[in-house]
Amino acid sequence: MQETCDAGQRSRPVGGLSRTTTLIFAVAAGLRVANIYFAQPLLDPIAKDFGIPAAAIGLVVTLTQIGYGLGLIFIVPLGDIVDRRRLVVGQGLLSVVALLAVATATTEAVLFASLAVMGMLAVAVQVLVAFAAALAAPAERGKVVGSVTGGVVIGILAARVVAGGLADLGGWRAVYVTSAALTAVMVGLLTLVLPRKILPASTDGYAETLRSIPALFLRDRVLLVRGVLALLIFATFSAFWTAIVLPLSAAPFNYSSTQIGLLSVVGLAGATAAMGAGRLADRGFAQWTTGSALSLLLLSWAMIACLPSSIPLLLVGVIVLDLAVQAVHVTNQSVIFARHPEARSRLVGGYMVFYSAGSAIGAIAATTAYASAGWDGVCWLGAAFSTAALLTWATTRHVGSGDASERVCPRTVERSCCRLNG
Repeated sequence: MQETCDAGQRSRPVGGLSRTTTLIFAVAAGLRVANIYFAQPLLDPIAKDFGIPAAAIGLVVTLTQIGYGLGLIFIVPLGDIVDRRRLVVGQGLLSVVALLAVATATTEAVLFASLAVMGMLAVAVQVLVAFAAALAAPAERGKVVGSVTGGVVIGILAARVVAGGLADLGGWRAVYVTSAALTAVMVGLLTLVLPRKILPASTDGYAETLRSIPALFLRDRVLLVRGVLALLIFATFSAFWTAIVLPLSAAPFNYSSTQIGLLSVVGLAGATAAMGAGRLADRGFAQWTTGSALSLLLLSWAMIACLPSSIPLLLVGVIVLDLAVQAVHVTNQSVIFARHPEARSRLVGGYMVFYSAGSAIGAIAATTAYASAGWDGVCWLGAAFSTAALLTWATTRHVGSGDASERVCPRTVERSCCRLNG
């Protein structure tokens, strides 16, 4: 595949993004991603409504992530070759339909199919992230990516609080009806604020664009390492947030969906603190940030394992876990976006396939571990994923160490757009 610097410049505006526009991107991304995380605090009422066994209820999350993964492969790369504005708005309208289908499902088959479609369409959030990265000025790209990713993080964690509260008031179906209404409102807002007349970054055809994704990750070891790290950290993240509802909803706690959802407020503190990781990556500390965050991730499971004997230690563990996961995630994206500017939608699509695979694996593995070994089994599983991530970083930390784009220095971004020619 031959790419040119001219192609890399096609989607780059002169003025960058204003703070207001960046905020709108962040809010839109947060609302869109929340749709695939509403189910986590609702697993118990959904299981009771449909008579799904505890060991299999993780399929609600897993199928959503599978749909998300398919969308990453087949939809997100379109952002490099079509009008991103139309792509985002179109996905939003279809998401409204899918959310209403989930809310009105009467059989397991309809529920699972609707969740998978909803997950597929939720990848609009990644189109927004790539869109923001393309519109940002080079010197502020890490900051903008961190801000939009921060909106995604807030959406993920706030989804649990909102879902729990709405479920207690009107049942789990009310969550998806409300989400459909909010998604429709956001589609209207995006129609007004998304930039117009931005040329696609690439002139490749759809088939060629899809074929280029695995080639990018196989040829560039930095991308591959960052993808593997994403798989492992989100397997850990998903394992915790999928399984925690099970012990907290049972004796001796018997927490309501609202109370379980409030646990996300605690995690929000740690995740918000990680938003500055993009700035550290811009300053050349990508590897240091990654290694430190992964060490904290492993440590967090020692505190999380104190459930049920110590709720305070669990809360500290949640803060540390979310801080670590999001710090690595922001750093990963800052690194990959700097490597091939002409292929940002393909890069984020390929990278997030690893993310989605990890989330799906973590969800089904955690509910299976809980069914067979209780909360201790979940904690050992989470610690194993965390250890694997730390070892992956330790054994590959020198990959790309002499490459300017690994340091994400803004002054080298212009040079990196010709990297594929060699």
